[in-house]
Amino acid sequence: MKQDQSKIIREQVDRSALREHSTPLYLTSSFIFDSAEQGRAVFAGEEDAMIYSRYANPNTSEFINKVCILEGAEAGLSFASGMAAVFASFAGIIESGDHIVSSRAIFGSTHQLFTELFPRWGVTTTYVDAANPEEWEKAIQPNTKIIFLESPSNPGLELVDLEWLGKFKEKYPHIILSIDNCFATPYLQKPIQYGFDLVIHSATKYMDGQGRVLGGIVVGKQELIDKLMFFIRHTGPALSPFNAWIISKSLDTLGIRMDRHCSNALALAEALENHAEIEDVKYPFLPSHPQYELAKKQMKAGGGIVTFVVKGGFERAKAFVDHLEMILYTSNLGDSRSIATHPASTTHSKLSEDERLNLGIRPGSIRLSVGLEDQQDIINDILQALEKTK
Repeated sequence: MKQDQSKIIREQVDRSALREHSTPLYLTSSFIFDSAEQGRAVFAGEEDAMIYSRYANPNTSEFINKVCILEGAEAGLSFASGMAAVFASFAGIIESGDHIVSSRAIFGSTHQLFTELFPRWGVTTTYVDAANPEEWEKAIQPNTKIIFLESPSNPGLELVDLEWLGKFKEKYPHIILSIDNCFATPYLQKPIQYGFDLVIHSATKYMDGQGRVLGGIVVGKQELIDKLMFFIRHTGPALSPFNAWIISKSLDTLGIRMDRHCSNALALAEALENHAEIEDVKYPFLPSHPQYELAKKQMKAGGGIVTFVVKGGFERAKAFVDHLEMILYTSNLGDSRSIATHPASTTHSKLSEDERLNLGIRPGSIRLSVGLEDQQDIINDILQALEKTK
């Protein structure tokens, strides 16, 4: 039986009469029916065929199929961005009066959904310390609809025991178990094998891998994807065929790219761990990580993100990123090029200081998305910036 990498490289939409070797771009808004009867049958759900690129397109279908293969999912839907995927995974399911349980360590925009947007609809959220089983148990209410988490989290690299949570959820079969798997990618971690119902990705990150396009995807159980399909069909957060084509092509190299991201990230984490100008280093496959054994249990490798705290707080952090020479400063991650981000002033700036500290985000915290450059060049750039800002 073929392995996942072979499957996704060979996964391709049906060839046209022109017998193309590589999947072409399907830049069309709609698809022609052979007859009025076929149009009726397709809209009635009696015949499976393309209708409109807001619903489905050969390029988005190929992308979805590849991710379903990697994640072991029954079905999926693509979106214009990662946050569109996160939002739809809730909005397509929740109703007024529902309750969400979430790990506390989540992306800033997801936090804003829970605290600012969903309460307008009468939906409440309870945050828990992901590593504390008692908090998960206490947080469940009769109206809990969804359990949500990130693992590893952004940017603190906190892990959740996926096997334990999958077994915990068995006591509540009506609750949907959902995870943002963006940092790990399906190459390093497969939550569905632990009993998760939905898996979400910002395809903008490692799936594209070169900082070119936006995209998102949700995969999981067919019955849940069908519910989400109704939502997206009438709200329109569609992924463009061009972006889907780019990301689908990039998935062919996801495995070899992640191997390099991970080896470079581990080398950087080891180089910084005992540096005199660094207060703390977090990386899942670093033995000093508090959840190192858990990381080895449920992840193939530690991922491409290293989070560290420079001495000197906010002003030192600003000076540090300004003195980087090769490494770029932007809010993205998962690129072939190494990227530095200061979460407290960018991606998580809308959180209060107490909320950031609860997530492990200090004034001097730097999130480093480790790229594919030469390993020593990445390390040297970090070291020279630290030296110049002592």
